[in-house]
Amino acid sequence: MQIGPYLLRNNVFVAPMAGVTDRPFRQLCKQLGAGYAVSEMAASNPRLWASEKSARRTDHAGEMEPKAVQIAGADPQDLADCAKFNVARGAQIIDINMGCPVKKVCNSWCGSALLQNEALVERILNTVVAAVDVPVTLKFRTGWDRENKNALRIAALAEQAGIQMLTLHGRTRADGYSGEAEYDTIAAVKGAVRIPVVANGDITTPEKARLVLEYTNADAVMIGRAAQGRPWICREIDHYLQTGTCLSPPFVAEVRALMHEHLEAHYAFYGEYLGVRTARKHIGWYVRELEGGEEFRRRMNLLESTVDQLAAVDQFFDSQQRHGDRLQYRPASVQDPVLAA
Repeated sequence: MQIGPYLLRNNVFVAPMAGVTDRPFRQLCKQLGAGYAVSEMAASNPRLWASEKSARRTDHAGEMEPKAVQIAGADPQDLADCAKFNVARGAQIIDINMGCPVKKVCNSWCGSALLQNEALVERILNTVVAAVDVPVTLKFRTGWDRENKNALRIAALAEQAGIQMLTLHGRTRADGYSGEAEYDTIAAVKGAVRIPVVANGDITTPEKARLVLEYTNADAVMIGRAAQGRPWICREIDHYLQTGTCLSPPFVAEVRALMHEHLEAHYAFYGEYLGVRTARKHIGWYVRELEGGEEFRRRMNLLESTVDQLAAVDQFFDSQQRHGDRLQYRPASVQDPVLAA
């Protein structure tokens, strides 16, 4: 799998997720087998570039290559300028967001709202591609709603503009994250273009990843919410795709060490006050499938220092050893009505 000059080690990617895929999380996912990970979306509004939040979102210091930044906006020139700004800061790939379904994004005619205006989509794609000398990719949805699916037309515009990879989430903007992703549209797009296509949406297990790749003929899969609290899913999927066998669950001691590493990097990245607060969601995701996890999460959310938080996490995972050496979590269902039909 290749994007421009960058040869990726596998075809298991981590999706850009606001408030999740910061540098510490991306780096951890890459260490645990992800072939590619994209930053949280950076706003194209130049007045926001110097903000502390924007600076964090585009911080790639020490990150494994390639370093990819997702940009979001509705003005072609602002997006082009944002792409150039981020390339100057070290971005090696620019990804354009036309997939976010969140209301506050779509109300500004950004994200998946752009799919309603194909002429504007074309101008954005052409302007951004012409502005930078690094690969530009596009993440989008199947359409605005189920009656207005235009992914095939958007894909054609993207290929003509010089976009080098498409990532398609198998839902419309109106679907949000509800219901089930569909893969027929992804398969149709893959059959219609010559550039790589990445399948995204509801890929939660290694078995599901292989089913989606076989069903759509996509070049790669992109993992979103399933990686929250389980970043090792990347190596599990890659191993299954390579061998057809499932890895055993990780050792409790390994997960304890990984969480320790993740939290230390998270605290260093955000500082004491913000670090302890933004780490709570990550900790909650790690423990949600484990015995006693919900009770622990409620108690942990009351802690106000990184030292206390880290000590509590260490104690919780030490306590998991009584259930066995390996993590005991509930596996997600591998059944999918679309693929099983």
